[in-house]
Amino acid sequence: MIPCLSQVCTLGATVEEDLDGYADGACTAVELWLTKVEEYLATGHTPGELLQRAADRGLTLACAAFQGGLLMGREEARSEVFSQFERRLDLLAALGVPVLVVTPDFLGPFSQADLERAAAGLAEAGERARSRRVRLALEFQARGTFLTNIETAVAFTQSIGHPQVGICLDAFHYAVGSSKSEDLAWLTRENLFHVQLCDVADRPRELAADADRILPGEGDFPLNPLVNHLRSIGYDGCVSLELLNPRFWPIAPQQFGEIGLTALRMALGQASGGTARGREGARGG
Repeated sequence: MIPCLSQVCTLGATVEEDLDGYADGACTAVELWLTKVEEYLATGHTPGELLQRAADRGLTLACAAFQGGLLMGREEARSEVFSQFERRLDLLAALGVPVLVVTPDFLGPFSQADLERAAAGLAEAGERARSRRVRLALEFQARGTFLTNIETAVAFTQSIGHPQVGICLDAFHYAVGSSKSEDLAWLTRENLFHVQLCDVADRPRELAADADRILPGEGDFPLNPLVNHLRSIGYDGCVSLELLNPRFWPIAPQQFGEIGLTALRMALGQASGGTARGREGARGG
């Protein structure tokens, strides 16, 4: 398993600061936050500059997050959503990013027709991604009304049967949603495209929000069974630290990289502890 840091953890920093800071903190793989990258490119930078900077610092651009709107987008917005999706696929192809996280859009009542439209949309997205050699990792959403757990997400992707479409396992949605520990058996080396880890402390699952995410091992999530399953299936892809918590954003990327990577490696059983600087400051409190 390859430890990876998501740019969303240091949203207050620039793209250059992220890459340099993460590399200085001994990180080797980065999960791009697409809106941040797009803002960077809008200021006159090029994908080539980003790719070169990552290469110069020994960083792999392992994944990008996230694309919504492909499954349940309104018909009148479909063309716009897929145009954005195509632009992002071209960007990821230029950067050599192999995985894009896709989120479902079931936030209210839905019908059988909605399910069929969602399946068709994801299959079409997979076909468009094929020519760019990008795989789509569907991330089930605990607060949605469908595709809220591992079993349903895997069954849905299996029904589509597209080789470019698999699963993103986000520990937050696994722990606070309707997934059960036995659902981990649905995840295989073949269908699991990406993993994101975090933790939450002292919050009932019903009340936990993205802003409550903290470093793995600092909270109450049962991460060991999850990591043990990844090990048992021989998962050798990236495991990203993803903290959508504003309290972390002011922390310098180098400091966060050191602390975050240590916590992530400990959760993965790749380290027994750490003395990285500023551990208390990187807890976000």
